[in-house]
Amino acid sequence: MSVPFFSARDVETAVPPERAYDAVRAGFIAHARGEWAMQPKLYVTNYPAGDFRAMPALGGGHALLKWVTSFPGNPARGLPTVSGLVVLSDAETGLVEALLDAAVVTALRTGAAAALAAETLGLPGAAAVVGAGVNGRAAARSLSARGRDVTLWDVDPERSQAVAAELGVGVAGSEEEALGAEVLVTVTPGREILVAEGSLRPGQHVSLMGADGPGKAEIAVGEIRRVRIFCDEWEQASHGGELAAAVEAGAITRADVTEIGVVLTGQAEGRRSGEEITIFDSTGLAIQDLAIAIAAYERAGELDLTRIDL
Repeated sequence: MSVPFFSARDVETAVPPERAYDAVRAGFIAHARGEWAMQPKLYVTNYPAGDFRAMPALGGGHALLKWVTSFPGNPARGLPTVSGLVVLSDAETGLVEALLDAAVVTALRTGAAAALAAETLGLPGAAAVVGAGVNGRAAARSLSARGRDVTLWDVDPERSQAVAAELGVGVAGSEEEALGAEVLVTVTPGREILVAEGSLRPGQHVSLMGADGPGKAEIAVGEIRRVRIFCDEWEQASHGGELAAAVEAGAITRADVTEIGVVLTGQAEGRRSGEEITIFDSTGLAIQDLAIAIAAYERAGELDLTRIDL
């Protein structure tokens, strides 16, 4: 049996930002309705170097397993932070249907989720992305594709300039300027607090995309306490995401947090006023990866893909 392999370039060709947005939105809705299922991601850690993650999901006639890594020190070695493989299978026969580059699937769904949260929970207006790595690039690309004016900021000014030029977006004059944007997306390694207690102003929305594992944080617990809180999935977010520290400190409980899927289905309120401050904690869900993988697989017949004998 031979199966198609989607390289990074193949995945990006098959699933442009607008298609990724629609696919991830549909995935959140299907999960909220109980039509798609997943388990929290399993971490196999080798800290301080990094970690491996196994992420399974089932839905839409398919099953998926993503085996992906996060090794923050890799760029200094000339290696990617994120790497791995996605296996897409037929849910009825169990046969493997396709293999996909996990890093690009991850970037696409991260960018789509950032834009989706901004549109669902934020006000119209300009957006700033802090962090111009692979996932920050994807977030800026998705926000721009949805019609927002976007600026980038990164600790590496040359990277900010290069990514901004590639995407046709602006560069923020400073970190402070970026953090003051009406819509803010943070896509950093999560090793330091970017959003301090008391720093967000009325009407701001923040999509927190970087703190996707234990011990990571981009926002102070005190700031989480005073804003309206949304997340991708409570079980993951409360144990291995941005909200974990606030849960451990007793600052918030399950009742304080709304999953974005139930907002999209109309089962819960989103933003309630122009003055409300909203945050979205993204830990990255296997159902999002499944949505991207299915979208790519649907175009397999249109692409000249490498095939692998199994």
